[in-house]
Amino acid sequence: MTDLTPLAQAHCINRHGHEHRLGDARVRELLPQLPGWAVVEGGRVLEKTFRFPDYYRTMSFVNALAHVANAENHHPDLSVHYDRCVVHFSTHDVGGLSENDFICAAKAELLAG
Repeated sequence: MTDLTPLAQAHCINRHGHEHRLGDARVRELLPQLPGWAVVEGGRVLEKTFRFPDYYRTMSFVNALAHVANAENHHPDLSVHYDRCVVHFSTHDVGGLSENDFICAAKAELLAG
């Protein structure tokens, strides 16, 4: 991803190894582009709770997000409830956050919007 490409329009690249883990400064640069998202678990996870009026809309979001995650080959951990879905992105192969997490979080934002 380049700084000129909006996160939601970028695509994930397979990333392996700690050299692809984002530093704190880069995380601070990217996070403002994702309103409502937080970095948790010691900086290793990007998290947001999406709220919906009912179970049907929650599941519609989950299914759409599953499709995007499959297309990008970057899969979140999800906690699904009647009226909300908690989304966690992390890149296990780098031991923390990578640009892929921010790209997919931006795509999740588009789905929920």
